[in-house]
Amino acid sequence: MEQEKTKWKNFQEDISVLQSVLTVPLLGPACVLLMVYFMSTSLWLLPVLYFMWQLKDWHTPERGGRRKAYVRNWNAWKHATDYFPIKLVKTAELKPNKNYILGCHPHGVLSLGAFMAFNTEACGFLDLFPGMRSCLCILSGLFKIPLYRDYVMASGCCPVSKPSLQHLLSKSGKGNAVVIIVGGAAESLLSLPGVNAVVMRQRKGFVRVALEFGADLVPVYSFGENEMFRQVTFAEGSVGWRLQRLFKAIAGFAPCLFVGERWLWMPYRCPVTIVVGSPIPVPKRPRPSQDEVDHYHALYMEALAELFDKHKASCGLSDSHRLRIV
Repeated sequence: MEQEKTKWKNFQEDISVLQSVLTVPLLGPACVLLMVYFMSTSLWLLPVLYFMWQLKDWHTPERGGRRKAYVRNWNAWKHATDYFPIKLVKTAELKPNKNYILGCHPHGVLSLGAFMAFNTEACGFLDLFPGMRSCLCILSGLFKIPLYRDYVMASGCCPVSKPSLQHLLSKSGKGNAVVIIVGGAAESLLSLPGVNAVVMRQRKGFVRVALEFGADLVPVYSFGENEMFRQVTFAEGSVGWRLQRLFKAIAGFAPCLFVGERWLWMPYRCPVTIVVGSPIPVPKRPRPSQDEVDHYHALYMEALAELFDKHKASCGLSDSHRLRIV
């Protein structure tokens, strides 16, 4: 029988989750405003020195970053995963003598499940996959924001750029699990409760990279990710819909208007189960043909659909649920 949580435990979970949620939309702008403020005070030399150091450190994110074990092991992450709760499920071994590209689906509103599972140790990644090193790849532009870049690097994030992926898969040894949220910004707009849709059909770049470096592909599905928030949707062709697409074209991501269960942005307490599927063996092809890319892309989509169907019932979905691949 599950033990009832104390008020103190609930408070710790609430604060930890709120910190995780607010970090995504607010920490970056706050860091920029802080630097601007310091520039207008007697402390102007601090941001000047930081910017000089940032220029010198500019390529570090694409060279494996600067992860810190103590950040990945913060107690706050464990409290945040207990809030939902978030669980990581292993279905097959990942061998430490190989590199892998893990495609994580769906994006959700904030990708909290993927962050907690692969960029912290709150879900026990190292216990489940000993000898492996997980790295969540996110938008490259985030690593240009002062101070914020250091925070996300400390947790183990790297840019989802070609130089970054090349470094992780060819210059960082073996045992790397490179996690890519394949659907990206387009998929975040489909993140609605009860909807299981992934943007995949035209997303083939990660398959090409896997072939170039001989990294096996691993499908990952985060059941419950879309249940965390209620997103405000706009009718196709409306002003709001056009503004979202315009912002996505300029900034690389789409701003989602969403609300939580309480305190505006506190997510709903819903179980999130992140299932890591079986690796798909991929040969090394320095210059893969389009036919090869299409072949392994089709294998990946098939494996993702099978993973969804096999685990949907145990993750609270009915047998009638189908995965929609867009």
